[in-house]
Amino acid sequence: MPADPSHGPGETPLRRAADPPRRAAPSPDARRPGTSAVEVRRSSRRRRTVSAYREGDRTVVLIPARMSEAEERRWVTVMLDKLAAQESKRMLGDGELAERAERLSGQYLEGRARPATVRWVTNQNTRWGSCTPAEGSIRLSHRLQGMPEYVIDYVLLHELAHLLVPGHGPRFWRLLETYPRTERARGYLEGVVAADRLPHLPAARGD
Repeated sequence: MPADPSHGPGETPLRRAADPPRRAAPSPDARRPGTSAVEVRRSSRRRRTVSAYREGDRTVVLIPARMSEAEERRWVTVMLDKLAAQESKRMLGDGELAERAERLSGQYLEGRARPATVRWVTNQNTRWGSCTPAEGSIRLSHRLQGMPEYVIDYVLLHELAHLLVPGHGPRFWRLLETYPRTERARGYLEGVVAADRLPHLPAARGD
């Protein structure tokens, strides 16, 4: 799984541009139970960046005017997740990762995956996690730190499944079908990778 460089808080992939949005419209699809209202603002001056920030009891998401409704829904989900992750200051340590792995194995893999070690590493820039079945070791990229916990759980479960099935064949993916947030987590990570592929433009003056 490819990884991406981290960006600033609430901004993908650049810092929020200084220009105000030309047009604002609420997005009824961008509401979630238990969260504040979400307002999507489209700007014709915004070309390749998406950003989000809190404004009172609302969350404002700024997107290019040319973006389709489907892209809007996807980016709203990605940016809400990024904001939630950034606002959650707590970082999991190696010990907590190991405890989390044990819980996930028991919940979704009948406790059959038993890693010898689970830890964060800083030398994995092209994948989110890795597993060495012969050693029973699992390593997660430090780039996952600060992401939503369900995303970290998915990557952990992905690597735990590799302790049981080395490849990515049908049997491997059947193990992950029991995790209810597999598709959402994969979509989040794909959104992060897609954001990194956007051209990095110079920041606006005053940013």
